[in-house]
Amino acid sequence: MEISTDTITVIGATWCPDCRRAKDFLSEQRVAFDWIDLEQHPEATELVEQINGGSRSIPTIIFPDGSHLVEPGNDELAEKLGLKRSAMASTYDVIIVGGGPTGLTASIYAARENQSVLIIEKSAPGGQAGVTERLDNYPGFPDGVAGHDLADRMRRQAENYGVEILEAVAVSAISADGEWLSVTTAVGDTYCTRAVLVATGSVYRRTGAEGEADLIGAGIHFCATCDGPFYRGAKEVLVIGGGNSGLEEGLFLTQFADHVTVAESSEKLAGSRLLQDKVLAHPKMTVVTNTKVVSFAAGASGKLEHVVLEDRVSGERRDHEASGAFVFIGLDPNTAFLNGALELDERGFIVSDEQFRTNMPGVFVAGDVRRGSTKQLASAVGEGAAASIQIRYHLDKVAAR
Repeated sequence: MEISTDTITVIGATWCPDCRRAKDFLSEQRVAFDWIDLEQHPEATELVEQINGGSRSIPTIIFPDGSHLVEPGNDELAEKLGLKRSAMASTYDVIIVGGGPTGLTASIYAARENQSVLIIEKSAPGGQAGVTERLDNYPGFPDGVAGHDLADRMRRQAENYGVEILEAVAVSAISADGEWLSVTTAVGDTYCTRAVLVATGSVYRRTGAEGEADLIGAGIHFCATCDGPFYRGAKEVLVIGGGNSGLEEGLFLTQFADHVTVAESSEKLAGSRLLQDKVLAHPKMTVVTNTKVVSFAAGASGKLEHVVLEDRVSGERRDHEASGAFVFIGLDPNTAFLNGALELDERGFIVSDEQFRTNMPGVFVAGDVRRGSTKQLASAVGEGAAASIQIRYHLDKVAAR
């Protein structure tokens, strides 16, 4: 079997968790790669065995220079890709945990004030915006903008002001010693600072169904406000999740699609009675409960064509044709690394005051990880700028003592 010498090739299988992790890591880093599924291309098994001395170990990742990695962890992949994972200094004026639009914007504002700034990002700069196919509601781009393009522009702007960025590096702890704060990374480095901004964002929960990861942005979405207009005139759109968010977004989508089906895995809808009444009475909406998503399938265009749904009571499966699927089954804030260092609300989001200050002096929070945030790109950017201004006030007070 011939392998491209122009790009990275990942050989694996859809049932292999390490293969999915490697694909997710490369996608987050916006690294192009070819995917060969052994179930669809069994002839590639011979190449895997040849590389691995007879073993069928996957994923087997082949690089353009002819080298390869077998079952690599994210750290090993990061080293191979040459990602910067240790900073040049040990002390910074401001350390920003999270390199999405909030963190990048805050870094630009801080660096323009001649503050030394370090961003530590566990995946790739740009956050969710960087892996969104297209953004049509961000000001200044009347024709829309590709998510990776906007993320790259923000990154270049930050680096032009001298911001230092670490990629594929997770933060394991934030601690305080008087007015000094320490930020420790998963690779064992510790950096000191007078101010920390936590801007780690949140992630939309996924169904985990087969085919989901490959179709995100190509028919599977997590924001109707952002992506609903793409489905103007669509015959059918599926909403997964019957809570308040799912019902609200489903109603919103009726402005564009001819019909919207809401699929809820539980026996009954979880949204408010008012929303339920609106949805159930809407002529363009249908609700199905006790319904599980089994898989997502693409058509010849490479975009979503249908979703396999299963009745949880009878076990019967059916193909539900839909050109778009919007998943609303919850959000998980990226706060596990804090280990109780900051006050969180009952959902795990960071609690702050109106000045973006947390309960730990010198530590601020902004963006999607903050309790009460709107989970919209434009407001995330605004919070990054506002939080940076509050950090400047904090640093001025510390310097005056």
